[in-house]
Amino acid sequence: QVQLVESGGGLVQAGGSLRLSCAASGRTFSSYTMGWFRQAPGKEREFVAAVNWIGESPFYADSVKGRFTISRDNANNTVYLQMNSLKPEDTAVYYCAAGVFVGARQARNYSYWGQGTQVTVSS
Repeated sequence: QVQLVESGGGLVQAGGSLRLSCAASGRTFSSYTMGWFRQAPGKEREFVAAVNWIGESPFYADSVKGRFTISRDNANNTVYLQMNSLKPEDTAVYYCAAGVFVGARQARNYSYWGQGTQVTVSS
């Protein structure tokens, strides 16, 4: 079992930055692929970024590539999402997720989810 708690969301102007954190409980955190997803009002949840258990080969949605960076600290059971050059279209609830599949981009491949943190980007 893994429990996930996100933090770091908030209101920021376009072009600004935010850093999301996801604290995980559970002794097997380091064995999971960790991902970030987001869901805007009236839209489906979409993949943002993920990183495998060892922290190598992170992969991103095209919409955030070059602006967002995912990283993980297995010693502290935490995964981060650094978001730079934010745009109004990045506004959404951001969710942290854990799964066992390497390279997974689909929400159904993640077994554990946090409660989400709101990110609002004003124009």
